[in-house]
Order: sequence, then C-alpha cells, then structure tokens
Amino acid sequence: MTTGREQYIIGVDLGGTNIVAGALTLDGTKHLAMRSIPTNSAAGDEAVAERIVGLVEGVFLDAISETGATRHDFVGIGVGAPGPLDRERGIVLVAPNLGWKDFPLRDRIQGRLRLPTTLDNDANCATFGEWWQGSARGGRNVIGLTIGTGIGGGLILEGALFHGASDMAGEIGHTTIDLNGRHCKCGNYGCLEAYASGPAIATRAREVLVREESASMMPSMVGGKLDGITAQTVYDAAKAGDQVANEIVRDTARYLGAGIANLLNTFNPDTVVVAGGVTAAGDALFVPLRAEVRRRAFMPAVRAVRIVSGTLPGSAGVVGAVASFKQQHMGGV
Repeated sequence: MTTGREQYIIGVDLGGTNIVAGALTLDGTKHLAMRSIPTNSAAGDEAVAERIVGLVEGVFLDAISETGATRHDFVGIGVGAPGPLDRERGIVLVAPNLGWKDFPLRDRIQGRLRLPTTLDNDANCATFGEWWQGSARGGRNVIGLTIGTGIGGGLILEGALFHGASDMAGEIGHTTIDLNGRHCKCGNYGCLEAYASGPAIATRAREVLVREESASMMPSMVGGKLDGITAQTVYDAAKAGDQVANEIVRDTARYLGAGIANLLNTFNPDTVVVAGGVTAAGDALFVPLRAEVRRRAFMPAVRAVRIVSGTLPGSAGVVGAVASFKQQHMGGV
C-alpha cells in the first residue's frame, strides 16, 4: 500500500562492540538519524535486545523530527547480527563474540516494535550495503570481509546475496589458515579471525612487546599499560613510523592476503571489498595485502579482481540490513 508520502526502513547493525542503527528511504538515497551505542554484551542477550529496541525508538524520534514523517511511514526493520543464524526462524544460533546461543532476536524486536523485521548475517549485510551503495557497486561476483571484533564475510554471486544450504555461507573469518594455529573463540584452531581481527591484532602487538625489547612508541601511547593496546593503537603507531607496529600491520596484511587468495581461487570474484577498522591502516595494509594475493592466487583470478576498501564506514551494515529487508519483503533491492 502506498501513502504518497516518503517511506523508510530502519537498519540495525549489531556488532560485538557497538550497535548502529539508522533510517533510509526505500531507494537508499537518504540516510537519516544514524545512532550508535555500546553493545554491552556482558549484560546478556535479553538486555542487548532491549538496547536495540531503545536505539530504534530513538531513530524513530530523530527521523520523525528531521522529516515530519509519522510512525506509519516506517515499513519495517532489517537487522544484521553475528552468526551463524537461522534466518527463516530469526534465530542467532551461535555468536561467539556476544556469548549467545539459540536466541530468537528477530521475534524479540518485532514483538516489541510491532513492525515487520528481518534478520541476516551482519557481514552479509555489510557486503550487501557496499554492493548496493558503496565501493562494490557494479560488481556481479563480490566477496566482502568485515574486520572488527571478529571477521565476517559475505558472498554476492551473479548479483544475488548467497546464503548457502543452511545460512552458513560467508563465514570467512572461520576458514583455517594455520592447521595448528592460535585458538579461536569459535573453538577451532588457526582461524583467520584469530590472527587478523581487531582483538587479535592487539594481542599480537602485546606479545611482541612482552617478548622483545624494542623502541616502540606503543607502550607510551597507553601509559605503559599493555592491556590498553587496541588495534587502533597499532594503526596510529604504524602511521607515525613505529617499526614494531608496521611489522604487525604487514603480518596482518599477509594473513588477510592468504585468506583472500583462497577465496579468489574458489570463487573468482570481480570485486573484494574489505571493510572495518583495519582499513584505517590504509596503504600500509593494502599494498602488502595485494602483493600476498598476487603471490598466492592464480594470475587470471588476480587480473580479474579489484580489491578495495569499503566506502561506507560505520553505516555499511545498516545500509545492507535495509537492503536485506527489501530483498526478503519486497522481492528485490
């Protein structure tokens, strides 16, 4: 049913550290009322669901204030959440970085806000957002990596988001790059996420600083408290010329390059988009990453692909959650 008025969809991106939400027009050209709050996952699944509800209520108020819209102008809510998921039933099956298991997130939000709600994998949403509105626009076969608290992935094959036989497609962070490697929160060993996620980058930095005497500026950046080192500390130090930080960024690039080379040889994409905090490292990351991909992947696959940084920082997951709602409820984006 059309009202003749502008209509909106609210997108929610649930991450291990923050929850981001905002409203978009149906064509995705106007982004309104973007808000972010800490996830506070330690409070438990029900408490986080309530935080999402409160955040969306705030988006309603802001968007209505900005546009003069009414509550009836909002047609639904798309939610991106860490997986694995059961999309059909709207359940987060396992979310290691949140500590969740078998939580019916979609129905919690739909029941409280009384609007049609969809659930999709957060990294699928981020990839879909970059494909719809960002740096992957125009691609037909696209792989996305989102690097933050964990590493997620998304696959767009022949112009359609690919979920696989049981909604498990795109769990790139939990592909193995070292058979006997670091322990991952998922329970496996040697996962890409255990080496190149934000917390893993910080952990590797602390290990180097404890193990080796160095002239690194990183300890002084955190007041001598190594537990205060984050991935952002590493990026900032690398940009300032810190040798230890630069080596950690180069190692991260090599891990990611190996993972991406596997994907090139498997899917032969035309675009790989890397999004998330790690892109703050800029060329210090992307130059050695692309070199590692060239070293490991078949050359015809390398020649066919562009490896780009996401251009929707902070909002790709929100944009993609809206696109996923449109695909599930309106038959297309």
